[in-house]
Amino acid sequence: MGTLRTPSDELEPVAAPQPPSRSRQARNRLVVALNAIVSLMVFVAVLASGVVYFGKQRFEEAGPLQQSRSVIVREGSALTRIAEQLQASGVIDSDLIFRAGVRAYGAQSAMKPGEYAFQPGVSMYEVMDAIRSGRGVIHKLTFPEGMTTKQIFDKLAADEVLVGELPKDTPVEGTLFPDTYPFQRGTTRDEIVKQMMRANQRIVSEVWEKRDRDLPIKDQFEFVTLASIVEKETGKADERPRVAAVFLNRLEKGMRLQSDPTILYGLFGGDGRPAERSILQSDLERPTPYNTYLIDGLPPGPIANPGKAALEAVANPARTNDLYFVADGTGGHAFAETLEEHNENVKRWRIVERRLQEDAAKKASAAASEENGADDVVQPDVGGSPDQDGEPEASQ
Repeated sequence: MGTLRTPSDELEPVAAPQPPSRSRQARNRLVVALNAIVSLMVFVAVLASGVVYFGKQRFEEAGPLQQSRSVIVREGSALTRIAEQLQASGVIDSDLIFRAGVRAYGAQSAMKPGEYAFQPGVSMYEVMDAIRSGRGVIHKLTFPEGMTTKQIFDKLAADEVLVGELPKDTPVEGTLFPDTYPFQRGTTRDEIVKQMMRANQRIVSEVWEKRDRDLPIKDQFEFVTLASIVEKETGKADERPRVAAVFLNRLEKGMRLQSDPTILYGLFGGDGRPAERSILQSDLERPTPYNTYLIDGLPPGPIANPGKAALEAVANPARTNDLYFVADGTGGHAFAETLEEHNENVKRWRIVERRLQEDAAKKASAAASEENGADDVVQPDVGGSPDQDGEPEASQ
């Protein structure tokens, strides 16, 4: 029989039974495992932080490059290829850190092809920043005023940095603006031609809008044609407006332009006169569409690509009554309003020209004497047909 319990006993709380105890061995294994995991996580975190810190320091510190060097990043090069190329060139000393740094900055898809110049001590960060921004080496091509389109195309074709073919359709003479054009490796020849055409259209239109409205020129094509003649007639800036005035005065009076550069263009086209070729009297009488000694008015088109100064000279010429000019022996020209004055200027020029020819002959003779011995030298003939050697003269 069980022990009798009073009602008050029933109201007393009864202790709950204890849960079954786990073994000491199982409890020890769980604690050890948890400790190990936490320790490993802490170690990995510390290690990762150290790696990131070390990598960032290496990525931003001065690099190993000792001398300036250029590196060409080809179109379509993957980050791995770029990193290997930079390391092989001595620009960086770890392609692994470079790749990791580029990826950390999210720049792996922004690396641009081109030619890049790096200075000594450049950091990997600076290398990455230069390539992703496309700040490559800037090359320049300069086309002097007065070059023909053929000469410009020859210069474009000879440049080893530009790529691609020239346009199949050669632009009309006078439609390319001569200037200095900067470009980066990988730029095509066609791009440069298009730049020159756009610049020409813009500048010709701007200058044409500011022209003297009384000019005896009907459109921009004639405007560029006359500017190309002025460009080839003189290289002196202060003379261009006066040279332009001579031709404009002649056009107004119905006189022929009689410009030597137009004769040369009619004979040799865009190739230009050979260096050893003189202008002969027979050239003045040879009929070509560009021989302004024989045709009236302007030739059928420009004879070169004029610069802005020549365009401005034609748009706003000097206010003179000059109808003639001839070389004066100083690199400039003597101008005249009448034929009589002009003939006197021509006489003075012939004296100067003869003296220049004699001096040239003496120098040639002296040079030949030194090379072959004085007894073997034959004095050259300095007479014959007058050689204007590109020095223009407007005469009746």
